[in-house]
Amino acid sequence: MQGSGTQNLAIGSSDSSIGRIVSVTGSKAIVLLDGAGDLRARSPDGRPEMGTLLAIETGRTTVLAIVSALSVPVPSQREGDGEVWIAELGLVGELASADQSGRVSFNRGVTAYPALGDRVRLAHKSELEATFCGDTCAMIRVGAIRQDASIPAMVRVDELLGKHFAILGTTGTGKSCTTALILRSIVEKNPAAHIVLLDPHSEYATAFSEWAEVISPRNMQLPYWLLTFEEIAEVLVGDGERKAEIEILQDLIPIAKARYSTGRAGEPAKARRGLGDASRYTVDTPVPYRISDILSLIDERMGKLENRKDLAPYRVLRNRIETISQDGRYAFMFGSRTVYDGMAQVLGRIFRVPVNDKPITILELTGIPSEVVNVVVSVLCRMTFDFALWSEGQVPVTLVCEEAHRYVPANSTLGFEPCKRAIAKIAKEGRKYGASLCIVTQRPAEIDPTILSQCNTVFALRMSNDRDQAIVASAVADTGAGLLEFLPSLGQREAIAFGDGMALPVRIKFDELPKHALPRSSSANFSERWQKPLNDEGFLDQIVERWRASGIPVAADGSLQMAMMANALGLSSSSAAAEAPPAREIVPEPAGYRPPIAPPSPYPSSPSSSARPTGSLVRRDAPAPAAPAAARGYDGLAPPASPPPSGGKAAPASSGPIDTLRSLRERLARPSS
Repeated sequence: MQGSGTQNLAIGSSDSSIGRIVSVTGSKAIVLLDGAGDLRARSPDGRPEMGTLLAIETGRTTVLAIVSALSVPVPSQREGDGEVWIAELGLVGELASADQSGRVSFNRGVTAYPALGDRVRLAHKSELEATFCGDTCAMIRVGAIRQDASIPAMVRVDELLGKHFAILGTTGTGKSCTTALILRSIVEKNPAAHIVLLDPHSEYATAFSEWAEVISPRNMQLPYWLLTFEEIAEVLVGDGERKAEIEILQDLIPIAKARYSTGRAGEPAKARRGLGDASRYTVDTPVPYRISDILSLIDERMGKLENRKDLAPYRVLRNRIETISQDGRYAFMFGSRTVYDGMAQVLGRIFRVPVNDKPITILELTGIPSEVVNVVVSVLCRMTFDFALWSEGQVPVTLVCEEAHRYVPANSTLGFEPCKRAIAKIAKEGRKYGASLCIVTQRPAEIDPTILSQCNTVFALRMSNDRDQAIVASAVADTGAGLLEFLPSLGQREAIAFGDGMALPVRIKFDELPKHALPRSSSANFSERWQKPLNDEGFLDQIVERWRASGIPVAADGSLQMAMMANALGLSSSSAAAEAPPAREIVPEPAGYRPPIAPPSPYPSSPSSSARPTGSLVRRDAPAPAAPAAARGYDGLAPPASPPPSGGKAAPASSGPIDTLRSLRERLARPSS
């Protein structure tokens, strides 16, 4: 049967065959190509090239193979003399016979190996379509294959995301555009996606202007109490060798959490000062606590110490906490003067629940102090895994880690260990819970090889560094690994794509993004900028102004905090700042006021009191807590203003953002029915 099939093939496609099999070893084969004159007479599209997909007919299937090497073992000495041409092939898959519907199915791996003497030909267009396109319902287009530009390069979304993927390439080869193209293609087909993109250079907001919730240090809310002990110790202590300060912080945080919890329940002050409830919480339990309680506990312990030498670590820790909490650069973490349990709101905004037509969250890391960038990334990565875990996989999340070599370096002495563990946990276990990872980097040799090896789909753009090429080759175990020889010579927007997300290892050319969807990642035009001098006398003053403004303490500028709260609620920060009242203006609290039990009180309690007395004064510049999820959308405004409680001082009628915030405070302060 096999002989007759081969004979029929030779008769039916003798004009397209290019040689015959002379060796088969495991997943490789060698083809003795037809005479040099015959191949030279063919058009360039009819000759085998590196990476070309060839077909070998067997009795039951059509085996597909990729050209991995071409050679002439014994070159001729004179023009016209005969010589032997050899092609080395990697056997990658096979096409089964057409089913009842007439469709040909492609399968990875080979079940029926070619025999010696079988003829080899270039794959037909229909075979290329059956191989690379397949079930288009579960695939997205990212470009076209190099062998035939009319055949789209399709990616299997479930395999791409479920088993992680990496985008690798030298600076300037188009990593950012490739990332934007792939994510846009995914979102176009999956409008209810949940994607978190870490953007260290603030370049992706323009690429997803219609689909992204952009979170920057100006409108970010990442409360300090969401941090684990290792993370908060890195922020407040910094130096891991300061064991005394770390031990003090480790003792006080559970007590502060217990104080906040008993204060919410409205228990007497004596109960709040007791330490019995501290055992309910660990240093890593994500429940709120007050920095003021930490400071008061430090003062209490300092007052009990008799030896002055023992005071030093307490003083150092206290000064460090006060300095950090008043630094304007840390406002996204310590800026709120009120502490409330807004964990659900923070998670909803970051992970897009509900989506509200914005399936991508872009976290711009520019402006975050460099000493805590790794801590912020650690919190976000850890929360991504925990969110997927505790949601039991109902909300799959994809984390895109741009410039990943910063956070998971191969050198164990570099980076922030909790951050590395969080990303490694997603890479190793995230698939089980619906947490996927995308690694984007220009230096794969500097990334932890264990994490890179977990990325089962790789888009490798041009790379000239030998170490980077070796890392990619070791991370991709595939019969088409010979295509990596192309890496130093790939053109712009070209890549070698491997792995489970692709039908076969293939060289592709990415589609071009529309102008409005390009990331803001272009290089500076030195030759153009240096043609004429800059004569703007106020240019340096503007730079100094922006530079200094980045470190304004929150306590020195009440409007900054109001602007952050307005941005978090979707209001206009400029109008909020313009209408902000004087920093020290106070108004009487409504008569008969009682602190709410649920949600927690927005007013900070001192260590000596558990509730505010009736008729006390409230600072108007203190921001109200975020409204509960049922009261507002995560991207929308607060509910319409409600009249103040009876006996209270009515605010002037206005529709401005400040009145909206006041109304929100009053709604939260109203006793529950």
